[in-house]
Amino acid sequence: MTVSTNSPRQHDLSGLPKPPEKRLALRVTKDALRHIKAGHPWIYGESITKGGQDAEAGDLAVIFDDERRFRAIGLWDPDSPIRIKILHHGKPLSIDREFFAERISAAIDHRLSLISDESTTGHRLINGENDFLPGFIVDRYDTTLVIKLYSTAWFPHLTTLLDLLCEIDVFSVERVVLRLSRSVESCHTFGLQDGQTIVGEAPNEDIVFLENGLLFGADVVRGQKTGHFFDQRDNRLAVQHESTGDVLDLFSSTGGFSVYAAAGGADSVISVDVNQPSLDAAHRNMERNGLHDLTRYNTLCDDAFEVLSEFGRTGRRFDVVVIDPPSFAQKQVDIDSALHAYRRLTQRGLGLVRNGGLFVQASCSSRVSTDEFYGAIQDVAHHADVSLTQQRRTGHALDHPIGFPQGGYLKALFARVQR
Repeated sequence: MTVSTNSPRQHDLSGLPKPPEKRLALRVTKDALRHIKAGHPWIYGESITKGGQDAEAGDLAVIFDDERRFRAIGLWDPDSPIRIKILHHGKPLSIDREFFAERISAAIDHRLSLISDESTTGHRLINGENDFLPGFIVDRYDTTLVIKLYSTAWFPHLTTLLDLLCEIDVFSVERVVLRLSRSVESCHTFGLQDGQTIVGEAPNEDIVFLENGLLFGADVVRGQKTGHFFDQRDNRLAVQHESTGDVLDLFSSTGGFSVYAAAGGADSVISVDVNQPSLDAAHRNMERNGLHDLTRYNTLCDDAFEVLSEFGRTGRRFDVVVIDPPSFAQKQVDIDSALHAYRRLTQRGLGLVRNGGLFVQASCSSRVSTDEFYGAIQDVAHHADVSLTQQRRTGHALDHPIGFPQGGYLKALFARVQR
């Protein structure tokens, strides 16, 4: 990554704290040391056995073993149960501008084939822990970057990271928008707000970008996450290649699968979501691609479970059914209820697929294992006397690398239905 001489104007961020000069010396449990050695990026508060008193968000925490040997260094986060976000383990090194420049450069290098694809100008640029920058997400929307912070520990380092992001030369950066997670937004944010433009001019409309040659718009200021869900890009393209007849897109959000299905030649598409602004955005995305005139397109602002039940009662059938729900397991105790929800969706969804039709079901719950998810689907199909001919199982796209076990969350099944 080389330095660009045409960096956009950065807003006044003088209220942010300066990067800390001091380093905390910490001791952790033997179990935590084993996790560090295995490359895990999190240290929980209860694993810290010594040190950390009076530490502030963003302080550099150095972890030593019982023989005072360096094991790792990370960012101190007093506002999270995950008290330390590990940046580096192994041999000692400095956490400075050069360190962050190398991390950003490595993330870009990993995605160069995607970045160089002119048919796609939207993707994830930095994937938090999986790119060794825990709690720090960057999504690209053409010439707009959106930073999503999941930790207050990044505030002292934000100016440095902004400088480096604006120096990227493999594509133009004209604007940077800051998004804050709910947990961060509830803490001291040094005057910064969710949706604030911190570099360049604030957007007054959706940011339009390309994804596999299709046009999408993202509300990067108020939209869910950063405005678009890039992780399903490859699965959307697969649906495009398989779409025919009537398509039902459940939990459709801004219509990603719907647009691809229409572009693939579907006769009709129905997008279902409980969020009307998302459905409005889906309609705009159809219009951007000139698909609303080619495909019978309708939206339903309703609960997906209720829509499945109603269509089941009325005998409605589809050639393609796509089910892409939000995470049902935010905590470990949610796993059983999440699996129950997946089973309900499978049972009702399979009942709407015409014989020989395509059934697509995804999960973004990292706490629900791959075996549990696929096992639940197969079990429901077996009891419903439905044969599923598996076409593919998919996981993460190139721009969503997996750097540790909990970093792998996305899984999807594509299967043909036979009764």
